[in-house]
Amino acid sequence: MSRRYDSRTTIFSPEGRLYQVEYAMEAIGNAGSAIGILAKDGVVLVGEKKVTSKLLQTSTSTEKMYKIDDHVACAVAGIMSDANILINTARVQAQRYTFAYQEPMPVEQLVQSLCDTKQGYTQFGGLRPFGVSFLFAGWDKNYGFQLYMSDPSGNYAGWKAAAIGANNQAAQSMLKQDYKDEITGDEAVQLALKVLSKTMDSTSLTSDKLELAQVFLAPSGEVKYEVYSPEKLSKLLVKVGVTQPAAEAS
Repeated sequence: MSRRYDSRTTIFSPEGRLYQVEYAMEAIGNAGSAIGILAKDGVVLVGEKKVTSKLLQTSTSTEKMYKIDDHVACAVAGIMSDANILINTARVQAQRYTFAYQEPMPVEQLVQSLCDTKQGYTQFGGLRPFGVSFLFAGWDKNYGFQLYMSDPSGNYAGWKAAAIGANNQAAQSMLKQDYKDEITGDEAVQLALKVLSKTMDSTSLTSDKLELAQVFLAPSGEVKYEVYSPEKLSKLLVKVGVTQPAAEAS
């Protein structure tokens, strides 16, 4: 039945569905998972890296985590070439706002602006939806720390904890069960690693299979974005107890 209605993004099926948008969401379901958790003193992002070749140079680049502005970062699940276009768009929008108003762009305003762009690609003929979902983590003076999730339809919402990518339904149910209000940043890191260890395809977590980043406030009051180095991440995995002893020895 869907074959009659999925040839163009602008055709609704009799049930009111846009099949091309749903296909884009299916593409994201096959991508490496990412989890975001909102804590009272920061936001934690953790993602599963699918590309783990020994020949790949990963010391200077990340696959899942991207900095948009000094106060906003994001985790990605889906087609990375699509993500790069949207991330560059968001960076330009953030800098234009800063240039015009001499202050950082509010997080939700930035997310909404980017989602408006994504929505346009579901409405006009000759285009296809962006096959990527984002978890946005940021801080602004209006609402403090915030976590937003967006999908290819251009829809977005604020979350306390959210998961995108492969096995996101299982991860979401675990987060719903274990998340507590007033959770601290360290507890959020432990929860994110615990959920990822039980939902990702790999049998064990190692530093070369995942990325972890945090958005937090420094003692000076400045917003900081930090991506954990492989060495720091390996120590954290051992401390949390989600890595195998053999992995530590090797």
